[in-house]
Amino acid sequence: MKRINEYKKLFNVEGAIDLKELKTTYRGLVKQWHPDKFQDQEQKDEAELKSQKIIDGYHFLVSISPKTKEGNLEEYTNTITNEQVADYHHKSMLLEVTFTDGTTYEYFGVNHKLFLKFVNSKSINNFGRRNIFNSFIYRKSKKATATV
Repeated sequence: MKRINEYKKLFNVEGAIDLKELKTTYRGLVKQWHPDKFQDQEQKDEAELKSQKIIDGYHFLVSISPKTKEGNLEEYTNTITNEQVADYHHKSMLLEVTFTDGTTYEYFGVNHKLFLKFVNSKSINNFGRRNIFNSFIYRKSKKATATV
């Protein structure tokens, strides 16, 4: 959640993410912080770091926007319904779940207590569907790799 709030603050986003508004703000920030605008090496280095943060933040916010999630809802529903949990990792308030099709999703705001219930449940797939997969902000972090 900290990461979400940090990026929303960077882009002055309050509430739901509007992709058109986000893109306009992104373009303005990229122009403002482009490293080529600065002569001093220290300022260039700072601008380089800031630019990278802006780019990362933009892609992150796009990935969790309601419009993006709506466009990928069928694929997401298919994955959480038909695939099994293959692997998972929990750090702080972030749960990363990899499914048997190779797709990985990040779930934000999952506390340690809920994670322990998830891990210790009789069926982590059912527990995840009932308590996590549709209850938390999520984003696709890794696409399934094609197998030949």
